[in-house]
Amino acid sequence: MAAVTVDDILSDLPLGFASLILRPAPSAPAIERFLIVDADDESVQAAGAFVLLIGVRGRSALPTLRRLLKDPPPVVAVKGNREDLAEAEELLQAAGSGLLLVDPAADWDRLLSIAKDRIQPRSYESEVLTLLEEDLFAIAQTTARLTSSHVLIEDAANKVLAYSTVTNDIDELRKASILSRRGPRKYELLLKDLGAYRELHRTRQPVRVPARPQDGLRERVAIALFAGERIMGYIWLQETGEGFGPDVEYVLTGSAARVSAELIRYRNQQSVHMREDRVARILSGPAEAAASAHSGKIPSERPAALLLIGMSDADSRADDAALKHGELANLASIHAAAYKASAVVGQFNGDTAIILPDLQSSTAEAGLRALAEAVVKDARKHLGIIPFAAVGPLAPDLLSIHGVTGITEALLACVRNATPGTVATVDDFEAEILYREAVRNFHGSPFRHRSMAALLQEDAELAATLQAYFDACFDVSECAKHMNLHKNTVYYRVAKAARVTGLDFGNPRDSLVALLHLQEWAASTDNPGRK
Repeated sequence: MAAVTVDDILSDLPLGFASLILRPAPSAPAIERFLIVDADDESVQAAGAFVLLIGVRGRSALPTLRRLLKDPPPVVAVKGNREDLAEAEELLQAAGSGLLLVDPAADWDRLLSIAKDRIQPRSYESEVLTLLEEDLFAIAQTTARLTSSHVLIEDAANKVLAYSTVTNDIDELRKASILSRRGPRKYELLLKDLGAYRELHRTRQPVRVPARPQDGLRERVAIALFAGERIMGYIWLQETGEGFGPDVEYVLTGSAARVSAELIRYRNQQSVHMREDRVARILSGPAEAAASAHSGKIPSERPAALLLIGMSDADSRADDAALKHGELANLASIHAAAYKASAVVGQFNGDTAIILPDLQSSTAEAGLRALAEAVVKDARKHLGIIPFAAVGPLAPDLLSIHGVTGITEALLACVRNATPGTVATVDDFEAEILYREAVRNFHGSPFRHRSMAALLQEDAELAATLQAYFDACFDVSECAKHMNLHKNTVYYRVAKAARVTGLDFGNPRDSLVALLHLQEWAASTDNPGRK
């Protein structure tokens, strides 16, 4: 059985399922097994066990806990609320054990299944193999698009794991590799004679292999896949046109980081269907972020940033929208991994999220914008979609990144209505974000200016004129032109609206009151207005 930590188990739990209110002491042993204990168990050997204390909750768990602490376990899971378990927390802290507080409505079977899956991982199941293959083929296809090449992913024994779509531009080695699912011995020896494998084993950078027309070989670029000092495989790119572009090594480095992560996950025999979206977990709060960082070996002390990438309304409504979302996430993950190997990419509220930890705060913003621009540019070029991106403000560390989630989402909402393909930071839309926040708060309030609300309900003509007047920034000529009216008509209607409502539109405060009501009215009708 593999030794795991409580953070490993916590990282697999659904959000809100349980919280670690007491961390095991540093000297506590790793978890090696799971154990179900109920109130009637008199003698329990709990050392090294993840204990699920069932049948009791809150203060009623104290007698059983005292018996358990004769042989303290690394961590105990108990249902209840923190107030009722204050004394239990003190007992466990003194013994060096951790306390996992489980939601009273949570299902013990679910927790047991997740704990068993982590503590007693399954062997290579067909489900895991299938999902791994799908992930690798998607990465291969995305890499091929970004580099205009044919891509092959091999394990350390040169067995073919995945490859990009086959075209007529592949050479004999590539054809033979795909057909036999491993590199032919003849070509393996040739590549060794050329020093390709020796160079791949020596460096973690991409290695170029020149064309050999006499042997039927086109030019190649390859990179080894490392896990520590261990080589897990290779990615081979074969050129299919006029040679490789200048950014091929950058893209290949990112692809290697993504493939390595998938192979490591597979080698660790983690059950894929139990993995929660790490993005949602990290953004949910400091405790969940800490658990995810610890489990995923993600640096958490230095500044971190959140990038959100959305798709246009047209792309989101397309028949292949779900496929495009996946392709966009794959493309983003390759760029993000090339920028920062510890980057975390996933879906968040329907958009693609990139979390970048361990940043240099003094130089981060320009690099983050460049990263987002590269993702948007390549998505337009290779995926045929028009995404847009919001680069959120820096958080002081990964555990604080949930604090910038709201403003990054607000920024993305502003960018969504800007020019297609826009990449923006908060500086670009600061006033618009604040305006939208004011409107949102207004919509949530039950109080309205009675005369202004009555005018909007009862006089559509006056309301439309007033809206156009505000949209024209109080320029009567521009308003009259837009509405195809005489200027005197606009003057008359605006004066009437002021008289009926009692608001002075030359007063900034009164104008703000009117503007908030007009925005709400425009959003609730078919009239074009500020949305």
